[in-house]
Amino acid sequence: MECYRFRPDGPFRRTLTARSCGQRGVGRRRVPADWLVTSATAPAEGMRADPYAIRTSPVASRATTPQSRSHSRTIGHGYPGHWPPTVGRMRIRIVDAFTERPFAGNPAGVVLLDTDTFPDDGWLQRVASEVNLAETAFAHPLPGAAEADWALRWFTPTTEAPMCGHATLATTHVLRNTGAATGTVRFATLSGVLSATADDGGTITLDFPTASLTALEVPRETAEVAEAIGADIVSAHRAGPYIDDLLLELADEKTVRALAPDLAALKRIGHRGFLVTAAAEDPTRGYDFVSRMFAPGVGIDEDPVTGSAHTALAPYWSARFGRDELTGLQVSARTGLVRTALRGDRTLLTGAAVTVIDGELLV
Repeated sequence: MECYRFRPDGPFRRTLTARSCGQRGVGRRRVPADWLVTSATAPAEGMRADPYAIRTSPVASRATTPQSRSHSRTIGHGYPGHWPPTVGRMRIRIVDAFTERPFAGNPAGVVLLDTDTFPDDGWLQRVASEVNLAETAFAHPLPGAAEADWALRWFTPTTEAPMCGHATLATTHVLRNTGAATGTVRFATLSGVLSATADDGGTITLDFPTASLTALEVPRETAEVAEAIGADIVSAHRAGPYIDDLLLELADEKTVRALAPDLAALKRIGHRGFLVTAAAEDPTRGYDFVSRMFAPGVGIDEDPVTGSAHTALAPYWSARFGRDELTGLQVSARTGLVRTALRGDRTLLTGAAVTVIDGELLV
């Protein structure tokens, strides 16, 4: 037997190269030694052609029979017979973030890797697509690193995210509960080094960069968005640099709660997300403002609770109310509370989390 390994050079791209069976690596597959990689094959009827598809078939030097030919198989993305790359068994958890009770807040997949590098990007994206939550987080330790303790990446069902609050909180919750980390944890991410601190009561505070806000002229620059969300816009800002959202203040809390936007139209406009918000109707109920987040362009029709969006909501509403510490309620169907504290160019986001599923990833 020989050992073969898929080596993706990007999501959904695969080549097949021979490797020694003794070598360590992700995505290895054992195939009969008398099989040889040959030309690309046609997909099944009705399926899109895949230029990276390959076929294995018996080598010409060995006599073939109808029986042996029947064992040839097609390998490629998107149609029957595909062998995706694998990394082996590992734990995967589903954690509800920004909530103290299960089946609320924002669920995130969390995979803690025991290697010092990430698997191939294609494998990460496939797992996130299979989990099919707003984000799945993947983290591995950084032994001996000076600036960070863990490397952390986030994937939606369709793409990698540059920043994610709820999946960072969920990852910290898992690290704390498993004893893999205590105190403050520093993560190396696409958004720089982010830290998270768990207190004795189980709540976790994230330290994220404060978003910059650029005002848009209403209605001249917002007419298309207003039509897509189906409501008048009071004020609008572009948030960046890591989140690429439009922050849209609406008339009141009732309007935000009742919103039923045209998601296809929002997707065509092209931002990561559309963050609608309004002041709380009754601040004595324990929150200062409400919000909802729609992100169809990255595969999320409505995000239940968006931690990263509060790096824009915090400076916006702190300037309005004249207070640095606020509480936001995201009024999706699941709802969730995010406590915010503005600290100049950093925003602290505090919330709780609950593990609801603890299982095993088999591939």
